[in-house]
Amino acid sequence: MRWVLPDHIQDALPSDAHRLESLRRRLLDAFRLRGYQLVMPPLLEYLDSLTTGAGKDLELRTFKLVDQLSGRSMGVRADMTPQVTRIDAHLLNRRGVSRLCYCGSVLHTLPSTLTGTREPLQLGAELYGHAGIEADVEILRLLAEVLRLAEVPASRIDIGHVGLFHALAARAGLVPGREEELFDLLQAKDVPELRRMLADVSEPARSALLALPELYGGPEVLAEAAARLPQDAEIAGPLAELRQLADALGDLPVSFDLADLRGYHYHSGVVFAAYGAESPAALALGGRYDRVGQAFGRARPATGFSLDLRELAWHLPTPAAPAGAVLAPPDDDAGLTSEVSALRARGEIVMVALPGHEGTWNEAGCDRQLVKRGDRWAVVPLQGE
Repeated sequence: MRWVLPDHIQDALPSDAHRLESLRRRLLDAFRLRGYQLVMPPLLEYLDSLTTGAGKDLELRTFKLVDQLSGRSMGVRADMTPQVTRIDAHLLNRRGVSRLCYCGSVLHTLPSTLTGTREPLQLGAELYGHAGIEADVEILRLLAEVLRLAEVPASRIDIGHVGLFHALAARAGLVPGREEELFDLLQAKDVPELRRMLADVSEPARSALLALPELYGGPEVLAEAAARLPQDAEIAGPLAELRQLADALGDLPVSFDLADLRGYHYHSGVVFAAYGAESPAALALGGRYDRVGQAFGRARPATGFSLDLRELAWHLPTPAAPAGAVLAPPDDDAGLTSEVSALRARGEIVMVALPGHEGTWNEAGCDRQLVKRGDRWAVVPLQGE
């Protein structure tokens, strides 16, 4: 049983690995052309660096161990965003706007869904240094473009704002434990339980919190929210930002869900989730997280998104059958060497045969072979397989 992997951990076999790598290259190239620079954080860090400022939910997802050199607690990263924030705040230390991207494996203590992996291949982009709504617009447009390039275009991008929740929770005077319970009920849109929990909360906070699960839909829901929520600056500010996004992103399939608060410990403003390919789960998540860099000594405006490349690749259209490889004989002939180089320069896969394995090269993907015709080498269908 030594070949059995832990639950929710998978190998990527050749065809899957090729799809993942092709998709990774395509999307990282798209980031590069838009000025997003690639960074590669380490797999392990001290625990206080990995989870500080990132919220309780991330700490629960992080595998922990003890460093045999220092005796300090370490963690296997469960999310690369805090690491990239550390790089921006402490290592790059730029004064202006910084655009960074990344792609690498992360590890979760538990899968996010019943069929999900515990080792997502996380790909994302982060924009630091600009507090204006223009940064959120850029990131949302980049997300839509990434999904289009992956051939899984977004059918819906839900946008919310954790500032609304924080303002209303503060008005309600909820202690941290009850705030967490409220968050869970809002995510589930469990209105009966919300009514029970908020029975002793005074108005208008009670009615406003009960309204949040009903405030979802197109841009028109923002006008409804303005009418139903308290009229103060802490509510008006987030609603104004959402209206700006609605105006700037009218050509994208955006909708608004004011009870969608995923990652509210982590985020500080606009949050969003992108859906597509008829998947019930979000393909990508993101939002603004201006406070996370403070843990590294330099709070910076920050917004970005990430997705699981494995999950995204699973939703890709069925690829065409790959072109087969060319089998070359083990020959030192100069003409053969030249022909093999020419084929590889044109993008052909050429494998050199090894002795003693006749009749097995089709298993490796060969469907043609190089044979000598007179004084020239020619590619012909593979014989004897």
